[in-house]
Amino acid sequence: MDIQRATHTDIPARLDRLPWSRFHRLVVVALGITWILDGLEVTLAGSVAAALQTSPRLQLTAEQVGLTGSAYLAGAVLGSLFFGHLTDKLGRKKLFNVTLGVYLVATAATAFSWDFYSFLFFRFLTGAGIGGEYSAINSAIQELIPARLRGRIDLAINGSFWVGAAGGALLSVWLLDPNVLGPDMGWRTAFGSGALLGLVILYLRRFLPESPRWLMIHGRPEEAERVMAGIEAQVVASERMVLAPVTKTLALGDRHRTTLVSVARTLLRDYPERTTLGVVLMASQAFIYNAIFFTYALVLTKFYAVPADKVGLYILPFAIGNFLGPLLLGPLFDTLGRKPMIVATYGLSGILLALTAVLFYAGVLDATTQTAMWSIVFFFASAAASAAYLTVGECFPLEMRALTIALFYAFGTLLGGVGGPWLFGVLIEGGAPGEIMMGYLLGAALMIAAALVTLKLGVAAERRSLEDVAPPLSSRR
Repeated sequence: MDIQRATHTDIPARLDRLPWSRFHRLVVVALGITWILDGLEVTLAGSVAAALQTSPRLQLTAEQVGLTGSAYLAGAVLGSLFFGHLTDKLGRKKLFNVTLGVYLVATAATAFSWDFYSFLFFRFLTGAGIGGEYSAINSAIQELIPARLRGRIDLAINGSFWVGAAGGALLSVWLLDPNVLGPDMGWRTAFGSGALLGLVILYLRRFLPESPRWLMIHGRPEEAERVMAGIEAQVVASERMVLAPVTKTLALGDRHRTTLVSVARTLLRDYPERTTLGVVLMASQAFIYNAIFFTYALVLTKFYAVPADKVGLYILPFAIGNFLGPLLLGPLFDTLGRKPMIVATYGLSGILLALTAVLFYAGVLDATTQTAMWSIVFFFASAAASAAYLTVGECFPLEMRALTIALFYAFGTLLGGVGGPWLFGVLIEGGAPGEIMMGYLLGAALMIAAALVTLKLGVAAERRSLEDVAPPLSSRR
């Protein structure tokens, strides 16, 4: 009876056979620019950390700066969970403008903060908007990019965070120059600039369709077919080629209605090893990134006497290393495979971070060599972090993809990220190099542990259709 009621669709096969085209470039720009926006936002927050301490209006302590970083992450966690659920329920496209709107309003409001608590609150709301973007954007990108290119494109897009970081670093050098703007206007203008970039993104997203895969499993086959045909027409027109026919189909039964019970059953009963892997990967990379990057400026100013308005110059090479990692290593995730590359990037970043911690404690580094060491560490760590998002997105069923990304991001950030900036803020405030070294060694241990877990539980998802890696809950096998 179930087989008789099953419907067959060839949409996944048709999406995966598409050649790289102008349509895919539009997807990358319109959706991937979110990470540029996040990179700009986080880098400005890190670069202005010292300026916030010297601000006549705010006068934040190092611990308060760390707390604002934690507030941003806490907002991102709650935003990802709330908007992730809505993304699976209402569609990828509908949530794009909502989450972006939250970000625009919040980051603009941050520029008008009048004390520590208002700044904390607006940073929380900004994080909520960006967190919502994570789940909606990652799920849409993975569903629209052909399987043979999914790894490298996903890593490159996640790595584009550091294009925004480099832009934020350069922008902060000018904005925080006391000869350009007053002591309070520089950081306010820095946060307001993020809202302007967001307006550009709103325009670009008008040209993107809903995910045909999402329409396919939400009882809207005619609309899915219409959108798919439109995408194919764009590709044929731009590439001037005839698309090869497909024969592979997917059998779908009654629509699955996602509930907390079905999510828990899928994660804990059907895919317990993948669940463990996702939590470990997300938590370890969240700790070292958020702990180190949110307090990056504090280390440079406190231990190496770098002027606050020159911090951006040291963040720039760090950002370049972080961008080049996913860009250059990404193709290997599709050729050598997910498992060996995740083991390599997590393991190498952990070992190199431990070495950096020892050299920092020994006092043999200066601002330039410290930055060089961090840049090398995060060349590998950036690819590792991007691979974590790739893994949790492609290893679970389509019906709960956005919510799954949100859950793992939330668990990982809560376990490894929210307390990190506060912890390092306290350690830096204390001024003892030995304590800071222990914090770095903790991050290194977490990354090496994640590599070992991947060695045992890693999933070979390279060049495979999403539906082959994790069949939809409504599929008929």
